[in-house]
Amino acid sequence: MSETTVSPSSVSPSAAMRRWQLGLVVTGLLLLAVGAITLFNDVAPSNYVGILIWFAGALVIHDGIAAPIIFVIALLLRRAGKRIPFAVIAIVQGALVVAVITTLVALPQALKKEIGTNNATILPLDYGVNLIGFYLGLAVVTAVTIAGYLLLRARRRKSAATPSPG
Repeated sequence: MSETTVSPSSVSPSAAMRRWQLGLVVTGLLLLAVGAITLFNDVAPSNYVGILIWFAGALVIHDGIAAPIIFVIALLLRRAGKRIPFAVIAIVQGALVVAVITTLVALPQALKKEIGTNNATILPLDYGVNLIGFYLGLAVVTAVTIAGYLLLRARRRKSAATPSPG
């Protein structure tokens, strides 16, 4: 008995897939060009170094902190995957991504608010409390979404198992 193996190089994408790939690449390049034109037209050259530092910081935070945390949590959830449906894992991963992005946006304000500013109107809100409230709201939305998915899944299984009268 012979085994047939398919190597990745022998599988070619369909013509429709190639068109989508080309369209996405062209769209990405156009958006990159718009960003570059906007940068050079609207931003003073003295600010370029600050922008580069900001992008480097974003890269370090994403690749060094956010991505590994989400990866480890997703890995732990997938190891329990025989008991947890894939859709539930995907919902939790989505919530984690939203939480990390929101933390990266709100944490600097919360920290600066704690340090204090000379002008109280610059940071008027209680960002730490608001961030905790956001986490609680996100947890509720995530739990409701998971419960809704599991309920829908159970109903579909029940209706599939019940023979229709004929």
